[in-house]
Amino acid sequence: MVETLSIAVIGAPGVGKTSIIRQFIYNDFSEAYTPTRTRYVYRPSVILNGNMYELKILDVPPISSFPSSSSQEWLDLRCRGVRNANAYILVYDICCVESFEYVKMIRQQIVEHREGSSSEVPILVVGNKRDLQRQRFMPRRAVSVLVKKTWKCGYVECSAKFNWHVVLLFKELLGIAVARGMRQNHTSIRLQGALQRNRCAIM
Repeated sequence: MVETLSIAVIGAPGVGKTSIIRQFIYNDFSEAYTPTRTRYVYRPSVILNGNMYELKILDVPPISSFPSSSSQEWLDLRCRGVRNANAYILVYDICCVESFEYVKMIRQQIVEHREGSSSEVPILVVGNKRDLQRQRFMPRRAVSVLVKKTWKCGYVECSAKFNWHVVLLFKELLGIAVARGMRQNHTSIRLQGALQRNRCAIM
């Protein structure tokens, strides 16, 4: 039986959430910015230590706050499935401090409001637009130390535009999930077929 892992991708407007997802699944990038207005679900398959997994990737539109209850989650169509996701990718723009503050807020709310043990849920903070490195608002090392040491989250920087570290960030997230007990044996991680359109089923 193929196990399904649900991953919610959350971030402020314009940070490149959808671009990251589409690069991972389709090896595709569009220069045109189209705001995410409704929740969209992608279902690529990956191989992890010889086992196949279906990823249910939730492309979440910008939300004012993480749903504090199940009733709030189901009243807002954008939030459905967010509270019980198996893992979270919180995306910010390395050139925009406001988008980082948004990620900071959402991450704190996940810790406070998520059902079950929030300390065990994998959270990966992703700094996108690394190709605009010279315009960043804070040195990479400073952000990495804050996220890893204080927030206890994983951290990766990528460029959705140039498909740099996009596969790596999903590999990193699965690695965090494995390390926190989703699978006991985890000597290696291998992603296969995620960039091939005919290996993915979009719902």
